Amino acid sequence: MALLFCAENMQAQSAAERAADLFDDYARWRRVPAMTAVRPAADGEHFYVVDRGGIVRMSYADPEERTGMLPVSAGSPSIAGFEFSADGSLLVADGSTPIYRHSFTTDYLLCRDGRTERIAPEVEGKRDASFSPDGRMIAFSAGNDLWLYDIESSATRRLTDDGEWNSVINGTTDWVYEEEFGFTRAYAFSPDSRRIAYLRFDESRVPEFEMMRFDGTLYNRAYSFKYPKAGDANSTVTLHVYDTATGLTREVSVDSGRDQYIPHICWTPGGELCFFRVDRRQRCFEVILDRGGEQLTVYREESPRYVERPSGDVVQWLDDDRFIVREETSAGWWHLYLYSVAKGRLRALTQGEWEVTQVVAVSDRYVWYMSTEASPLRRDLYRIDLRGKGKRRLTGGDGWYAVQPGAGMKYYVESFSSSTLPGRISVHTGDGAAVRTIAEATDAADAPRREFFTWTTERGDSLNAYVVYPRGFDPAKRYPVLLTQYSGPGSQEVADRWRYDWCDALTEAGFIVAATDGRGTGFRGESFKKQTYGDLGHLETEDQISFARHWAAQPFVDEERIGIYGWSYGGFMALSCALKGDGLFRMAIAVAPVTSWRFYDSIYTETYNGLPSENAAGYDDNSPLNFADRLSPRTRLLMVHGTADDNVHFQNSMEMARRLNACGAQYDMMVYPDQNHSMMPSDTGNVRRKMLAYVLENL
Repeated sequence: MALLFCAENMQAQSAAERAADLFDDYARWRRVPAMTAVRPAADGEHFYVVDRGGIVRMSYADPEERTGMLPVSAGSPSIAGFEFSADGSLLVADGSTPIYRHSFTTDYLLCRDGRTERIAPEVEGKRDASFSPDGRMIAFSAGNDLWLYDIESSATRRLTDDGEWNSVINGTTDWVYEEEFGFTRAYAFSPDSRRIAYLRFDESRVPEFEMMRFDGTLYNRAYSFKYPKAGDANSTVTLHVYDTATGLTREVSVDSGRDQYIPHICWTPGGELCFFRVDRRQRCFEVILDRGGEQLTVYREESPRYVERPSGDVVQWLDDDRFIVREETSAGWWHLYLYSVAKGRLRALTQGEWEVTQVVAVSDRYVWYMSTEASPLRRDLYRIDLRGKGKRRLTGGDGWYAVQPGAGMKYYVESFSSSTLPGRISVHTGDGAAVRTIAEATDAADAPRREFFTWTTERGDSLNAYVVYPRGFDPAKRYPVLLTQYSGPGSQEVADRWRYDWCDALTEAGFIVAATDGRGTGFRGESFKKQTYGDLGHLETEDQISFARHWAAQPFVDEERIGIYGWSYGGFMALSCALKGDGLFRMAIAVAPVTSWRFYDSIYTETYNGLPSENAAGYDDNSPLNFADRLSPRTRLLMVHGTADDNVHFQNSMEMARRLNACGAQYDMMVYPDQNHSMMPSDTGNVRRKMLAYVLENL
């Protein structure tokens, strides 16, 4: 039951005790229906999920049909991932030892014909395994090399032999590719299973970063890894193809002498090798076919500012000639275009002042995609044919949809939530018809409700926002306000979906909680998003300070009790607002904050701020380090950081502390030894209870 805080019980309880009660409400409101690791079956009639620790085969249409797929003889593995081959064999990642955000090592179980075996038990540190298309082989990475396991003979073959920590990586990615391009499996089988294309990373020129590990031992130790900061050397990435029949490897020309990125490799349906190429400044994106050593550029996108980092779904191959591209720069909004290798662009499939956010599935007739056409605050599923005709919205209600497509898109699994509906999971046919409901949340009806609105800054910019009022809100009273935000390029916090953070629980203690997406955030067109290019933190800080002034002007707000919070980019913003707000903010919480973009990685920072050698002002003029002397004595500041944060290094908070100390400023700090950017796998409840208590104490 949600706790209503009156003055008497607030006085009777300590801030820590009240924070613990609020955290319990927050944790309950977050429990909504979810389906873990949905995988479509090849027959188009079934799908697989992890359910109660096991892998279950379910029918899209028949709720009674459920089959356990993991044999009893396998024991009870901790399932970190799984996939099926074309013939129905099952590959299970049994347990995981985390490396960075996406990467982990594991052991793999192969389940087929009623038997279970561990693949390549003699090789330690396996990761990124997958079946060949014909189901006869399994490729995986280990020890920075690429390996191949023959299922019939149980023989293991090492395809590369020069892998070395902090030097050379084959078949998986370096730190910055994993973090910013979002993938770790850097190899791909050809459709006929004969060839494996893979990336090789030469990290020898990349500077090495050291994090101190304590781990409860008598002597601490340094953990070293390659981390290219803005302007520094990146890995030299080359592309190779291994022939499984001959054992020969050839290098594919990618013009590796250039300072560039190769963020994706794949094969066309007919077996031609395709790779993406992006220049160091990230202003030119190319899709290139390799035809026996000859290079053919079939698509190019350019921008005077930047081309958003391309992921694998940006290009969808229909056949050996036609492909679909999700492109931003032509119309200034993300839209779909049909291209031909032989003829170039054929036509636009979608158009308008709204954005296609994801391609869900393609067939020889249709494209299914998610878009913001109804509202930038919402996501809906649409279908359109390859002529750009017959567009249909397949989702019904107003809110946020996510879709897991079935094979051939005969069926799909739909997840839906909104600011008033905690969550619903259902099955639909490819034309949107409802088949059945799998689960629906009913236990969060008493949670706080978000109200959406637009407001105009003193500069004339119209921005989207939401507010959560305290239960029993009385406009005749005066309330404290906590602003929550992220504010990074292309991001979105104001969205019509069920996503409650710790700070929403503060409404049970009489707080107003609000957020706005300022200039530079996403899904309102290219011009709105890219106006912060080269000057990260300037316009965004102006907008958050203006939002605070907006609330200070409301008659039901106590202008002496306004606070701001953010994590990562949001931490950078919370610091910036605290330092530049001239006492407007009574309190600020900055978790894992960037304090200088010179400290952050090459791919992200240079995308949005250019090279530091060409734009020094963009790196220095907005750095919180240079405004430490502006922290008002009335602003209480809390910085929170994990010492083993491989992403936003603890260095950021230490250098901020150095500057604040030099200025004689008073602030608070919470440190999490050996924890990463998300403070995992520590008890994250401790982080949030600390922040709840800090708000209660200072607002």
